[in-house]
Amino acid sequence: MLRAAIMFFVLALVAIIFGASGFAGLSMDIGKTLLTVFLVLAAISFIASLFTGKNPKMLP
Repeated sequence: MLRAAIMFFVLALVAIIFGASGFAGLSMDIGKTLLTVFLVLAAISFIASLFTGKNPKMLP
């Protein structure tokens, strides 16, 4: 989801460079929404892991 939000922001920046302001605004709004959803879900996941006591798996 974070990757999709970043892609929409990049798409919006490219659209702004080429002058497609309507499309850029729409892409920026979608990117902001996806980023907000990602941050909320990440926070909920972090809080849930604190209450359940499960330790996250560490990568080697």
